[in-house]
Amino acid sequence: MKHYFNNKVIWITGASSGIGEALVKNLALNTNAQIILSSRKEDLLHAVAEKAGLPTNRYAVIPLDLMDYKNMPDVVSKAIEKFGRIDLLINNAGLSQRSLALETDIEVDKRLMDIDFIGTAALTKAVLPYMISNGSGQIAVVSSLMGIFGAPMRSGYAAAKHALHGFFDALRAELYDQKIRITIICPGFIQTDISINAVTGDGSKQGTMDDATNNGMPVDIFAKKMLHAIEKKKNQQAIGGKEVLAVYLKRFFPGILAKVVRKAKVV
Repeated sequence: MKHYFNNKVIWITGASSGIGEALVKNLALNTNAQIILSSRKEDLLHAVAEKAGLPTNRYAVIPLDLMDYKNMPDVVSKAIEKFGRIDLLINNAGLSQRSLALETDIEVDKRLMDIDFIGTAALTKAVLPYMISNGSGQIAVVSSLMGIFGAPMRSGYAAAKHALHGFFDALRAELYDQKIRITIICPGFIQTDISINAVTGDGSKQGTMDDATNNGMPVDIFAKKMLHAIEKKKNQQAIGGKEVLAVYLKRFFPGILAKVVRKAKVV
């Protein structure tokens, strides 16, 4: 892994906690990559970089709000100014949901779509001209198992993640001749604050940790597996525990999966 990521400029969104923070930590320890850290929380980004032991010449902090998707060209210009290029963009930032569809305000659905899909697509589109000009690049996007199948309490979230798959699958084919590779990562239950920060039907935070998330894969282990998938230029990789088996049920036994999902504990 060290050789692949060495000498690359890597931009990680959602880098202030969870998966993003674990990726920064792993890359700081095992590579000499230069890292751009983004999220809405600028102070936390500096703290993550310092905790990871990154020297000041190896990282830059660029605040980013995916809701502000029209501003992405300006944000990307600032990123390019830092290190001159972007070799790998890791679209990790996002928002989850814990509410029944009929109890979810449509504005909450729109917010999920704006953050998890539109903002991510806008950032990617703004980065691509620079990668094409450089003649290579890689984009990784953190989707979810909910990008492959839906489950109760995740309707808006699953819709946004399904949109990511459609967009990036199409983009992968369009950019193949430009030597730009696309990797979609589909986490299962990972030990992060995703459920604590998830929105409920009225848009407020859930504020509690789901049992399934609390008992999920440790985030540092996940980050290692994710970076391995990126290195191998996987088109798509599901990572997690036994819940990943649902991907195969979806493909080969969709009727069985439908029954399982109706009865599964998803929080």
